Amino acid sequence: MSVMLTMLIPALVVLMLMLPFVPVLRGVTTGKKARNTILFNLASFFGVAALMVFLPIGGFISYAAEASGAVAAVSTGQGLGYIGAALVTGMSALGAGIAVASAAPAAIGATSEDPKTFGKALIFVALGEGVALYGLLISILIINNL
Repeated sequence: MSVMLTMLIPALVVLMLMLPFVPVLRGVTTGKKARNTILFNLASFFGVAALMVFLPIGGFISYAAEASGAVAAVSTGQGLGYIGAALVTGMSALGAGIAVASAAPAAIGATSEDPKTFGKALIFVALGEGVALYGLLISILIINNL
């Protein structure tokens, strides 16, 4: 039974990670199908997150320590710290992408009308990129404290 679980559970995780690509391959972009696609992606994400949380608690997934002791255990606090650092970096990069996506076209339009506004417009684009750099800095500080 345990051999079957050790083979079935990773296959289930890989399947759940691949499920969000099905609607993308079908080309669903608008309408009610797009809303269902977003819900489907959220459900598969939270399903994988639940598997990552509950499987180690139940003892289904574990790793064997090598005889030399090269494998070190990571505590729950350290794991949450790494997840926090990843979320800081990812969310700040997402915010910077949104900021640059709206500032850069406006800067290009302003520069095409009046070339003297290039310096001012470039400052607004750089401010959006600064958000990603601050997020990266915070994630480095989090990782240094682990």
